[in-house]
Amino acid sequence: MPSAISRFAKFAAIAALTSATVFASLDDAEARRAGSSGFGSRGTRTFQAPPVTSTAPAPAAPIERSMTPRPQTTAPATAQQPFGAQRPGLFGGFGRSMIGGLIAGGLLGMLLGHGFGGGFGFLGMLLQIALIGGAVMLAMRYFANRRQPSYGAGGQGGSFSRSNSMSPANNSSFQIPAIGSGAGSRASSRGNRPSDEIGLAQADLDQFEELLTDVQTAYGAEDYATLRRLTTPEAMSYLAEELGENATNGVRNRVSDVKLLQGDIAEAWREDGQEYATLAMRYSSIDAMVERDSGRVVSGDDRRPSESIEVWTFVRKSGADWKLAAIQGSEQRAA
Repeated sequence: MPSAISRFAKFAAIAALTSATVFASLDDAEARRAGSSGFGSRGTRTFQAPPVTSTAPAPAAPIERSMTPRPQTTAPATAQQPFGAQRPGLFGGFGRSMIGGLIAGGLLGMLLGHGFGGGFGFLGMLLQIALIGGAVMLAMRYFANRRQPSYGAGGQGGSFSRSNSMSPANNSSFQIPAIGSGAGSRASSRGNRPSDEIGLAQADLDQFEELLTDVQTAYGAEDYATLRRLTTPEAMSYLAEELGENATNGVRNRVSDVKLLQGDIAEAWREDGQEYATLAMRYSSIDAMVERDSGRVVSGDDRRPSESIEVWTFVRKSGADWKLAAIQGSEQRAA
C-alpha cells in the first residue's frame, strides 16, 4: 500500500508540473488567437498609430501580425516606460518564474518526504496543489483580461470581414481633402494629424474604393488568384492563413454586396521608392460565417447588411497600381 501511494504521488507531481507549464503559457496562447488586431505592413510606420479621422474617430487596432521588424529601443533599463506600452502581467517574467519555482520546489520536496504535504499527509498535498493551481489560473485570467483591448471591430471566428452593429446607410463617399476636419482636427494637439504628402487625386480614391469591394468579394469567394493580384505578398499570406483556418474548421466566410459609405484620408507618404496611403473606411456588407457542407449560418447574417469601420493601408511603386498592404480594425463601432 505505501508503494502504491508513492507511485501515485509521483504521478500527481508530474501532472501538476505539466499543468503549471500550461498555465504559464496560457496568456501568450490567447494573445496569439486574438482576432481583433491588425495585420500587414505600413513601412516604417507599421507600429505607429495612424491619425484618427472623421470616419474613424477612435484609434485603430495596433498591427500585431507583421513581417516588419519592430524598432529596437536603446533606452536604459531604468528609463520610464513609453505611454501606451504593455507592461508584463503579474505572471509574466519574474513573477511567472517565481511561481514555477515555488511549485517545482514544493513538488520536489514532496517527493523527498517534505514539501506540500507537510504534517497533513498526502491529502493535504493534493489540496494545496489544487488551491495553488486555481489561484494561478484565476489571477492570470484576470490580468490577461485587463491587458486585452476591447476593439469594437472584433472578428467573427477570426474572419477577415468584421461584422459590426447595423446603422442606416448613406451615399457619402471619400472626402477630399477632409484633412484636419471633424474628429481628425482634434488629433492635431497630440501631434498625430491627418496628412497627405503625396497629393492623392480622385482617381486614387476611386481605386481604393474598388479595392475595398474586390478584396472583400474575393475573400468571400476564396478566390486566391484575385487576392494575390490585389494584395502584397505579406497581406496575402495572412488572408490565406485565415482562409485555411476556416477550411480546417469546416466553415466559410461569405461576404457580398460590399458598399463604401464613407471614407477619408488618414495619411499618405513616400519612403524607399514607394508610396503609402492609409484610409479610414466605413462600409456595409452582407457578412456571415456558414458551414461548408450544409450552408447553415454559424455567425453573422447572410441576408441583412452590417456596417464596419476599418483602416486600410495601400502601397504602390511609381507608375504601378495600388495594392492592399495592411488592415486594422477600429475601436469605434459603426453608428
